[in-house]
Amino acid sequence: MGMMEKLDDVAVSGAREYLTFRLDQEEYGIDILKVQEIRGYEPPTRVANAPDFIKGVVNLRGTIVPIVDMRLKFSCSKAEYNSFTVVIILNLRSRIVGIVVDSVSDVMELPPESLKSAPDIDSVIDNGAVLGLGSLGDRMLILLDIERLMSSPDMGLIGAAD
Repeated sequence: MGMMEKLDDVAVSGAREYLTFRLDQEEYGIDILKVQEIRGYEPPTRVANAPDFIKGVVNLRGTIVPIVDMRLKFSCSKAEYNSFTVVIILNLRSRIVGIVVDSVSDVMELPPESLKSAPDIDSVIDNGAVLGLGSLGDRMLILLDIERLMSSPDMGLIGAAD
């Protein structure tokens, strides 16, 4: 059995690491492997005719990165920009996207047995983009398939341009 198969087995059976962040009262988790970096919020350059949850674009070392305010996308009550507001730069297969969140909590390792499938909740999030719920102690995380969420047609980010 080669080294690669072993790694694959570990990836399938072992714990996954999630970056956790807050939006309003909820805590979310996304696969740490999709996270390129975390930056402080700086106002992006506005883009004409973009949906309101797309705050604009930033130039990240020569790459133009669209910035999505997840709080507006998820219809949170307020979206204020302060020193805690952060942008998580995601490296998705087809492009780099930044998401604005209230704050980043930490990186959590979730063993498979702590994951539960998401109840069919009537949520603002496309149900296909919720992988499930992760619980660790008294914390409950909503685990997002961030790649699927970012490539959904209503985001208008990925697809037509590629």
